[in-house]
Amino acid sequence: MRVGPGIALLALGAILAFAVSDNFSGVDLTTIGYILMGAGVLGIILGLVLTANANRGVRSSTTRRVVDDGTTPPREEVTRREVD
Repeated sequence: MRVGPGIALLALGAILAFAVSDNFSGVDLTTIGYILMGAGVLGIILGLVLTANANRGVRSSTTRRVVDDGTTPPREEVTRREVD
């Protein structure tokens, strides 16, 4: 889950918890609203953590060089190192 659906769940939960005053037998809309708000907050946090972890892998530097010793076809060597 990314940040967008988390915000949507948070907003829907807030509407149910604070703005809706209807009563249904056996259904407490305020509690459902709080549950959706909690799921939205968790979704936002999870989305941010996953995005940060995905971007961490992009921060590596890649160096390419072609090795040609004259006896074999040229080949490409790839060297990767982490950049902080």
